Amino acid sequence: MAYTPELSQEHSGALRRIAWALEIPMTKAIEEVLDYVGTIIESKKVCKACRDKSFCKDCLLNHNGKRG
Repeated sequence: MAYTPELSQEHSGALRRIAWALEIPMTKAIEEVLDYVGTIIESKKVCKACRDKSFCKDCLLNHNGKRG
């Protein structure tokens, strides 16, 4: 499993409510949120700041990769 940061009460509560609305577990809801962010974030900015270039082709934030 990858590193999992702790969420504040506020963010955990928001994620829980998103999960309820989508009728999925919180673990799946955070994936849905990140998938959505991947569609709206400026990938060039993310790529420029990235410190792990070994993951580019699989990165959901890389709009020029196989996901984009």
